[in-house]
This record gives sequence, structure tokens and C-alpha cells, in this order.
Amino acid sequence: MSGDHRRSQITRRIEPPDTKTLHAPDLGDTRCGKAIMDPLYIGALGFLVLFVLIILKIPIAIAMMLVGVTAFALQTSWTSALTLLVGDPAASMTSVDMAVVPLFLLMGICATSAGLSRDIYLVAASFLGHRRGGLAYATIAGCAAFGAVCGSSTATTATFTKIALPEMLGRNYSPQLATGSIAAGGALKALIPPSLVMILYSIATNTFILDLFLAAIVPVCLVILLNLGAIWVTTRRHPEMAPILEPVAWAERKILLRKAAPALTLIVCVFGGLYSGIFTVNEAASVAAVLTVAFALVRSRFNLKATFSGMFDATNVAVMVYMVIAGASVFSYFMTLARVPESLVDAIGLVNAPPILIVFGLLAAYLVLGAVFDEISAMIITLPFVLPVIVELGYDPIWWGIMNVLIVELGLIIPPIGLGVFIIHGLAPQIRLSEIYRGVVPFIIADLILLVLLALFPQIVLAPLTWLRS
Repeated sequence: MSGDHRRSQITRRIEPPDTKTLHAPDLGDTRCGKAIMDPLYIGALGFLVLFVLIILKIPIAIAMMLVGVTAFALQTSWTSALTLLVGDPAASMTSVDMAVVPLFLLMGICATSAGLSRDIYLVAASFLGHRRGGLAYATIAGCAAFGAVCGSSTATTATFTKIALPEMLGRNYSPQLATGSIAAGGALKALIPPSLVMILYSIATNTFILDLFLAAIVPVCLVILLNLGAIWVTTRRHPEMAPILEPVAWAERKILLRKAAPALTLIVCVFGGLYSGIFTVNEAASVAAVLTVAFALVRSRFNLKATFSGMFDATNVAVMVYMVIAGASVFSYFMTLARVPESLVDAIGLVNAPPILIVFGLLAAYLVLGAVFDEISAMIITLPFVLPVIVELGYDPIWWGIMNVLIVELGLIIPPIGLGVFIIHGLAPQIRLSEIYRGVVPFIIADLILLVLLALFPQIVLAPLTWLRS
């Protein structure tokens, strides 16, 4: 898919519904005796009102709809705004692309119920546990493997807190290293397909989801290596944090490998079929969900109560995602009608600065914004006016999608919100929150290194796509 084609897709995605009847007013026009405001001022005012509503604990999706519809009505009419409110959310919620969200969430529930996470972790621990920091290495490796069959970073973090934390604490690992590696491993899921963040970005920007999955391959390998490097440096500086354990016999390793065969089979089937073109993304999610249910039933691990509880949680997440996408769609119509993206592109064009400095400025703004919003909400809210700027600067939307995912990954562990950190603290309240935050510092540094590296060398992200198109 060419860059021009993606740009035309993005333009169509955020264009108002009927450009023949809904024209953004000229800046010199007046309506009802009041001068029309500058587009950037309108956008800033809308964003400020949205910020206030979120501070007042209004759900992000409802807040975006309220601001979008009200501002749209003030620019056109209430009839047009209410028509938009009825039609566009319905179109978003009935999109075939959205079906992948509940399917991948269901896959994660079934994988957890089947005990695949424990099998993966025990295999990794058996091969790595006898090295200094080996169980922390195993946690990163286990989270990465389980992330391939689980649709949620929070679920991965919660699962490995229950599995890996007792193992490490029972073997005299430092709580700081143990919780830090679990938080980093759980956050790592955001970058591993099938990633809910990638799916949301793909739907919001109308980009091809498989392109995002392919573009994530090299960054995933790099972030895993950097996280392992963070453990290596930490354990070399503070060897008391991770005592060396006795090696596991090969006979026991073979037994654990046989037990983990269903998980490995699932990963190979789903991703082999997906990347080879045998499955579409929706089909891959469906096959994965069916396989995990089958594995759970065959191994007599299907826990009906836990499964229904997980399905209830997954339904809540799916509804939240659908609502956020619908709200973002309405909000983006208001932004486009007010010509905020065009005005922002023009304003940045007047800035005499290299594109890379503008990119670093946007990344820094996202990190600051993450102190107020959760990073997924920040991404959805800002895409309507940030993405046109990125495209105008000459960058690929796929590359920016991966950068957004990395920002979300950082947001899961970086203060002051750090959702992954709060999940671990909630499940292990005996460990102080400050201690968990100290534990994630080396992994935050690793993620920041990767963020800078990908910003300076976008071809690292785009290389697999370039190779496939050649």
C-alpha cells in the first residue's frame, strides 16, 4: 500500500460526511452577529473543554461525543450534528474491522483458562533459571510468548504477577527486580501482535492492520533485547537481587516442553497463517479462540466460572473500545470541519525547524499528556490533528503507529499513572508502590532508547514492508 494511497485513506477517514452542504466557515464570516474564531483557537477550546469533562470524571467516549456534537452544531446546525451522532457511531460499531477486538480478547481469556501462560513461563524458567537474573529473563520471554496469544497488556501483567512473582520471591529475588520485570513484560504486549493498541490505531486511521503487524517485527525483537539488557546490567551492578539457581535436568525440561506444546502450536498456527496470507486478521483471531477452547477442554483445564468471569471483563473492555472509537469519530469530524488539521499543518510549516525536532516535540508532548490521560485515550484524541502533521512532514503513518504503540507501552509503566504498576501493586500489596517504580526504571530507559532509535531511523520499522513490496 503506497504512501499516497494511505494519505488519501486518512483524508477520507476524517472528512465531514457531506462536503456539499457542510462547509467550514471562512474566518472573516459572521454568524448570529459573532465572528467565527480561528481554527486553531476552536481546536484548543474544544480540547480544553474535553480536558475539563475528563477531569470531572465524564467517560472519555461520552466526553468526546459531547464536545464533538456541540462544536459541530455550532459550526453547522443541530440537525446536522444529531444526524452525525446517529449515523457515524453506528457505522463504527458495525465495521467488520472492529470484530477483531472481541475475538482477540476471547482468545486471551481462553488461553488464560487453558493455563498456557504457566506452561510458557515454566519452560522459559527451566532453560534460563540457572543464570543470574534467569527468572527475570524468563518473565520477559514468557510475557512475549504469551502476548502472542493474549489481546491485553493488563491481562498479561495480571497473569504473570500471579505466576512469576511467587516463583521469584520464593527464590530470594529482589521484589524490585521481580516486579519491574513483570511490569515491563506486561507492557511489552502492547507491541506484540495481536495488539489491541495497533488494532485501534488501524481502525482510527484506516490503515491496513497487517502492515502494522509486520512493521512491529523488528521493534519487538529490539525491545525484547533491550529489556533483557536492562536485566543484565541491573543484575551485574546488584548481584544480590538475583541469586543463581540450580540448573533444571534435561528430562524435566522435555516434560515441560511437552506440556507447553499447545501454546507453541497455537502461536505457530495463528502467526504462520496470518503472515503467510492463509488467514485474514479476523480469521486468525477466530481460529486462535477455537484452538484455545479445544486445548482447554482436551487437557481438562476448562474452568467455567473463571471463563465466564473473564468473558464479562472482556465484554467491558470491548464495549469501552467500541465507545471510544465512536466518540473519536465524532470528535474528528468536528476537528476537520473546523479545519484544525489544515491550520496546524500550515502553522508548523512556518516553523523553521527540521522535521525530526517536531517529531521529538510531539513525542515529548505525548509523554507529558500521559501524566493526565491514559496513553490510549491520548492517542485516539490527538490522531485527527497530529497524523496529518506527520504525513505532511513526509513520515509514513505505519511508522507513526509503531511510535504511538511504544508511547502506550511506556505509559503502562511510567509515573505517575503506570497502569501496569498499579495492577501489580493491587495483586501484591505487600510490595510498596515506590519499590515497583524503582524496579521499572531500567526498563523505562530501555524503551526510551528504542523510541529515540526508531525516531532517528524510521527504516527500522518500515524495512519488512519495503522488502515485501519490492
